[in-house]
Amino acid sequence: MQITSTATPQVIVPGAHAGNATAVDGTSLGLNGENAATATPVTPTPNSAAPLRRGLNNWDQPLQGDISGAQQALDFLEQSAAQLRNLKADLSARLANRQRADGTLEARVRQFSNSWRNRTTASGGTLDARLKFSNKGTNTTFTVRGMNLANLRNGGREVLAISIGGGQNVRSVVIEPGLSDAQIAQRFDEALAPSGVRAGISDDGQLEFSTAESQWANVRDTIAVQGSGIRFPTGQLNRVKAEAEAPEVDPDSWNTSDLESIRSTLQQVVQALAKVEASIASVHQALMQVTARVQNAAPAATKSGMDQVAQNFVSTTKQPGYQSLLSITSALAGISRERVVSLLSLR
Repeated sequence: MQITSTATPQVIVPGAHAGNATAVDGTSLGLNGENAATATPVTPTPNSAAPLRRGLNNWDQPLQGDISGAQQALDFLEQSAAQLRNLKADLSARLANRQRADGTLEARVRQFSNSWRNRTTASGGTLDARLKFSNKGTNTTFTVRGMNLANLRNGGREVLAISIGGGQNVRSVVIEPGLSDAQIAQRFDEALAPSGVRAGISDDGQLEFSTAESQWANVRDTIAVQGSGIRFPTGQLNRVKAEAEAPEVDPDSWNTSDLESIRSTLQQVVQALAKVEASIASVHQALMQVTARVQNAAPAATKSGMDQVAQNFVSTTKQPGYQSLLSITSALAGISRERVVSLLSLR
């Protein structure tokens, strides 16, 4: 769900003839339109309209995208947490009562597994397989067989030709004695970045690669390397195996065929629930940071301007008649449930 910053609406002043109808912008209606409905005009505070416009303009696309992405991630994670809690309860009940299989457990596992496969779409592309949240797109982290630091440190100088995506898209990486682990990773990173692959050192000190999750299948199926016979064979480019990092939650491996497998699955479900709840806390933290950005982006004068608009609106709606109805319908135009929920979440 998004909070959209729409263009200023154009409305026709009531009572004007079609031939010479005067169009006024929505901000003006926010102050002057309400005044027209009251017997005593309400004078806006000095410069109240100008800061109001500036405040509304601060709802820029990056902020909207960050809010929407965090909310989509939370929706998916909270739904997943609820499914895991139900599955945990059913597994525990089966073990405690030693009931015969009736298909319920299998159905719940399938339900969660199907939901989990839809993670990328359901979260708006903000949650990766490790449940790391990012509004800038999710990545798949992977390793390449033979491209480990122990192998790359040993041996003489070698030029590696690496192809990703096939065709003429070939990049060269020079490996030579004396390079530090960081230097090796940097050379791979600089060479492969144009192909959409980045390289770095993992937390456990291994050489790892990453690419956009949407590009992973292409990278996995097309990566090939040619060496000079020291670390990789010479001749033609040879396909190498790329393996994605294990996902944080793997429901496809859960089994409920017997009591022992149920115990194992219960343990994995408990672990998965803990990881999902930790991710929920992380996304909540990210949403709080976005909220702070929104508050910092809105100038203080905007709040006084909005207070004036609110007062004018209240005064107008207290007066019976067409002008009161016009003010209410104009204020509600374009408002949806999604917008209201988005705004309330910032409180």
